[in-house]
Amino acid sequence: MQLLKNLFNRLSDSLLVSVPSRIRAARDFASAPVLRLVSNKPDAPVGDSAAKRAPAHSTGQVEALEEALRKSQAWFLARQDASEGYWVAELEADTTLTSEYLMLRRFLDCIDPERERKAVRYLKSAQLPDGGWPIYHGGPAEISASVKAYFALKLSGVSADEPFMVNARTCILDKGGVVAANVFTKIALALFGQYDWRGVPSMPPEIMLLPKRFYFSIYAISYWSRAVLIPLLIIFAKRPMCHVPSEQGIDELYTQPPAEIDYGTVPPFRKDRTWFTARNFFINLDALLKIYDRSPVEWVRQKALKCAENWMLDHMKGSGGLGAIYPAMANSVMALHCLGYKNDDPLMVKAMREIEELEIHDTVQDNGQCVDAMHLQPCHSPIWDTALLINALIEAGMPQDHPALQKASTWLLFKQTKTVGDWIISSPGAEPGGWYFQFENELFPDVDDSAVVLMALAKVHLSDEAQQRLAIRRGCRWVTAMQGSDGGWGAYDVDNNRIVFNYIPFADHRALLDPSTADLAGRCLEMLATLGYDWTHPAVASALTFVKNDQEQDGSWYGRWGVNYIYGTWSVLSGLRAIGEDLSSPYIRRAVSWVESKQNPDGGWGESCLSYGDVSQSGRGDSTPSQTAWALLALMAGGVTDSFSLARGIHYLIRNQRKDGSWEEVRHTGTGFPRVFYLRYHWYCQYFPLWALAMYRNLKTRGTTRADELRLQAYQSGQFRSPR
Repeated sequence: MQLLKNLFNRLSDSLLVSVPSRIRAARDFASAPVLRLVSNKPDAPVGDSAAKRAPAHSTGQVEALEEALRKSQAWFLARQDASEGYWVAELEADTTLTSEYLMLRRFLDCIDPERERKAVRYLKSAQLPDGGWPIYHGGPAEISASVKAYFALKLSGVSADEPFMVNARTCILDKGGVVAANVFTKIALALFGQYDWRGVPSMPPEIMLLPKRFYFSIYAISYWSRAVLIPLLIIFAKRPMCHVPSEQGIDELYTQPPAEIDYGTVPPFRKDRTWFTARNFFINLDALLKIYDRSPVEWVRQKALKCAENWMLDHMKGSGGLGAIYPAMANSVMALHCLGYKNDDPLMVKAMREIEELEIHDTVQDNGQCVDAMHLQPCHSPIWDTALLINALIEAGMPQDHPALQKASTWLLFKQTKTVGDWIISSPGAEPGGWYFQFENELFPDVDDSAVVLMALAKVHLSDEAQQRLAIRRGCRWVTAMQGSDGGWGAYDVDNNRIVFNYIPFADHRALLDPSTADLAGRCLEMLATLGYDWTHPAVASALTFVKNDQEQDGSWYGRWGVNYIYGTWSVLSGLRAIGEDLSSPYIRRAVSWVESKQNPDGGWGESCLSYGDVSQSGRGDSTPSQTAWALLALMAGGVTDSFSLARGIHYLIRNQRKDGSWEEVRHTGTGFPRVFYLRYHWYCQYFPLWALAMYRNLKTRGTTRADELRLQAYQSGQFRSPR
């Protein structure tokens, strides 16, 4: 068997197709010794012996790699924003947001017939053959998405007698009807009189009056939950009603007459059989809150509503809308409406304009014809896209002072937060310095974006080096201040991990919190190493302990922000390699073996969103360019440089690259909320393959990566480290 493996490894270089013409090799890196580790551990190996030399390679392989890298870089350079220098692509979700958008415009009585027609075409095109609508590409019909799409179509004038609506109705009833939908769907329906408020969990606005550090404070839940919930508190208290004609109602989606429903026996109020559980406790508490809601203490209620209004108005001051995410933005508009703001009020006009900027106008196929359509994305992702791409382009050999990189990096510098945000509640000693995800979201920077931006800025040469160093040091201080007591990092707050909150009836999506995750811990370790720190940094020891404790039995790591175990394992292995962990450690070798075991017969890797609900599906799914790239990056970070599986994966990427230098990917490989909301980053399939191909080329031709060389330079110079 070992002889066979050695034979496969020797043949691996010839697997890659050659291109017909020789092209100029990428610019050589600055001469530097091969990096072993960014630490002073002399006995910690990088990986197998191939990582310490420049392995033999065929001319055809180098030409194929160089051609693929050249085409990919050219594709990106043609798509950079000419005026400001950022890169951004569409961030696609599912049909839910478009359905909600149609409801919002009907609720506000600001119907645009053309928008409505285009949205209806989109919803029809996204319907599955069984009649329902999925929440990710290739997934099954999902009850909540299907109910919302059906109701939005009826609101838009589509007859329930249309064959595709009959098909949808059958699918929804087979899945339990309206009562089987989630809480957010029921809230949306209640606003139109299509669901009884008795079946909706109580969330009294009085919780705004609780002390900020109180156990059940509004600041004890995640940023996205806070931004979505606070406007809802106003809506819950006001309970507005948008009346619709009976023919636009959805009584036909109930398995029994709505008047006969016992809401205590259907989700989210169906109790556990065991007498005392956390779930049963909160259901009983909800019953008490409903009694209070019928006759609240008026002066307390008004004070709470004013507090919620002030918070909301204060957080809407920026140009990105409340929280810069659609659900919170839409709720803020409805809350303003409940408070008496008219549609032509400047604040309402501004808020609606920010929502309209999330529209994507494209085309779909309708009866064999290409027709105009429209759907909504949840938010913009320019900082994330730009920072990741800079890292990929640097690895691909682009000069550190290339004009495109300088322009993009300067834009990132000006996006660093200078304002104290909600994070100050959980990290009172921190100072502003992070980066957010969108064009503007000043009050809500996140650890993941900040870490990736810092890595990107540390790899480029800017004319104002003093400003560059200052921004990097300030950003690093903010990220390290956001480390949790468990050694890991959450995205937006510290120690946002009171898991009992997920048993609240309102939280049936089980995404109310923002606890530490392995993918963020790996990213922060990689960031620290990129800035020139090593294993002696105070944050590293506890982070390594967290990562080791969070590893799955099969060797993989869960991916909170990308699908799923492939993403998490890549993130962690990249951080471990960078910070100087011994790559021969058994727990790292188990992770590498897990990645290799998940390779598909076509040479690629893939993982379905199903793995969030069924761990047996981890690492299993149709191959995609982005997930193949993550797997390859994970293997190389784990010390693999000469293997049959690595070469097959590289061959998969080159074989599937299109003539214009891009890759195609239709699956959702990003994660908003596991099991509930998934994302398709349209450029994940572009910059991650570029990154993986570049890293492979560098390891094969130089025995080291560009990132390794730059980490060594940062470590030796100490230019980005803050004085201790």
